Amino acid sequence: MRLFGTSGIRGKVFKRITPEFCFNLGKAIASSLPEKSNIAIATDTRVTKDLLKSALISGILTCNINVVDLGIVPTPVLAFLTKDQNYDTGVLITASHNPPEYNGIKLWCDGMAYTVHDEQIIEEALMWNEYRMPTWNKIGTLRYDYNAKKAHADELLKRVEINRYFKVVVDPGNGAAADYASMVFKKAGIDVLPLNDEPDGLFPNRSPEPTAETLKETISYLRKENADLAICFDGDADRVVFCDKKGFIGYNEAISFISRLRVQETNKKKVVTTVETGRLFDYAIEDLGGEVIRGKVGDGYVGHRVKEEGASIGVEQVGVYIMPEMGYYPDSIYAAMYLLANIENVEEIRAFINEMPTLYFDKKGVPVADKLKYEVLGRVHMHLDVFPAHRTNSLDGLRLDFEDSWVLIRASGTQPLIRVIAESEDRDELKEIMDMAIQAVNEAKRELT
Repeated sequence: MRLFGTSGIRGKVFKRITPEFCFNLGKAIASSLPEKSNIAIATDTRVTKDLLKSALISGILTCNINVVDLGIVPTPVLAFLTKDQNYDTGVLITASHNPPEYNGIKLWCDGMAYTVHDEQIIEEALMWNEYRMPTWNKIGTLRYDYNAKKAHADELLKRVEINRYFKVVVDPGNGAAADYASMVFKKAGIDVLPLNDEPDGLFPNRSPEPTAETLKETISYLRKENADLAICFDGDADRVVFCDKKGFIGYNEAISFISRLRVQETNKKKVVTTVETGRLFDYAIEDLGGEVIRGKVGDGYVGHRVKEEGASIGVEQVGVYIMPEMGYYPDSIYAAMYLLANIENVEEIRAFINEMPTLYFDKKGVPVADKLKYEVLGRVHMHLDVFPAHRTNSLDGLRLDFEDSWVLIRASGTQPLIRVIAESEDRDELKEIMDMAIQAVNEAKRELT
């Protein structure tokens, strides 16, 4: 089983992610780079951040690589700075949207996620304990730069001009965007109502994963304050979702609306997404001559594909937005500012949704141990005869496309789960195919446990 998932390495602290592991990981990362290279390291707000960061930095310094500690910064800031400040690598200690007892590591180079090849080099070094031999007089240096975020904020404000009045709730969920996103939006001229805007790695007010369920209090606050929109981030702010007075704006709805704006503005017809994304996305840009390119799940895959295709945007259904003019990395803060700069009023979003075909969407996770989930997925093939005629796409998991619906069964790259995602034009059919897919996963699981 690979160590890296779809977005770095993740696991529970003191189980999979330990200080000893981080020390060795630091040596492996450092050994993959020329001596005296420069690494920027940052964290989200999790309470284990300093413990793991200290171990990781020690491993890196041991192998004669220099480290700049940026403190707490969101994913888009670190990814941007690796290119803007010419760091050889950026390391973010984060578990993104996972619960607070998790932590992990994401790696960036030249404003893009590490490739699978780059990750394999590090995995092999860890497997064989092959690191650069340390000597007492060849040790890296450590310095601190807690003002580095300013370069990212300046770039955002240079690129985006918001000329209309918006009253916006900004909810970072006590994660890495706390104190930062609200500051940027205020400087852009937005009337900001901060919520859950203090860094707190226990995430006391809501889950670090922003969903319709976890954002109920945010929506109530929006309505009470008569705000136009709520902009809500996950733990490391590589994702953003939106709410209005009517409630949560769906994942597929938001990415479809913003992608339509991009195709219209740039006149670049190609948009990149993943096998998890629903058909609303296709409907949203078909009258513009848009072309949807679906690939593997993971912002690294999406970012690299956006670059290869010269696409106008790359998105993941969960709220990831990759805008090439900023870089080939998820920039949720820029995406939110771009949205506000390109609409007259928030009602345009619901008006767009109402014009689209009605599609019902559902997503569930079936708990499966990390060591078993790919085996279980492999056996699901044997239980697909219960489904009607379909086209099978096995690019990333199993996606079955029917005439007016589809279902995806894939192993999560970040949690011990097999995810089942489905969409249909009929609510009853959606429930039926979800139940059938979950049953197929459970039967395959029983055969292996």
